[in-house]
Amino acid sequence: MTKRIDGRAMQAFIALIVLAASGVLLAGCTSFLKPQEKRAVAQLLPTLGNQARGTVTFIERSDGVQVTYNLIGLPPGSDHALQVHERGDCNAADGSSAGAVFAPAADRLKNGARLEGDLGNIHADSTGGATGFIVAPDVSLDGVRSVVQRSVLLHHDPTDPYAYPQRGPGSAIACGLIRTQ
Repeated sequence: MTKRIDGRAMQAFIALIVLAASGVLLAGCTSFLKPQEKRAVAQLLPTLGNQARGTVTFIERSDGVQVTYNLIGLPPGSDHALQVHERGDCNAADGSSAGAVFAPAADRLKNGARLEGDLGNIHADSTGGATGFIVAPDVSLDGVRSVVQRSVLLHHDPTDPYAYPQRGPGSAIACGLIRTQ
């Protein structure tokens, strides 16, 4: 037994299908058109004679780059400097192939100023792990201040921006190349 559908019912049915399809299409477009998060990541590996390793993730935010770290193999209860260096090169056994701390050329001329690549100090817990984040307002993931294709180094000692004369944070205990995801 077949039942005939009158014209108005058919039009309402078609309108319902078109409306549902339009909603699905628009939902897909909004997720496609929303701004994509800029991300980069570095896998830190230990330098010669050290055991520190882990991941450092860079996510661009409106207030700077959020640098999230998850590290293990550090001396328990120790403090360390986390820095971005000029070159994306971790081939030297001590991390020295990464070059100087990252800073655009003009900013290197400011005497005593903190360099953009000096992200800050981190603290290892009693098990030798360090997890947290730092917001770096002076770097980005593109342009002149980009950290992408540079190296991130974890140093043996922390930095002290108030020390005079300035002293370096010691040798690198881990190094990793910063790559986009």
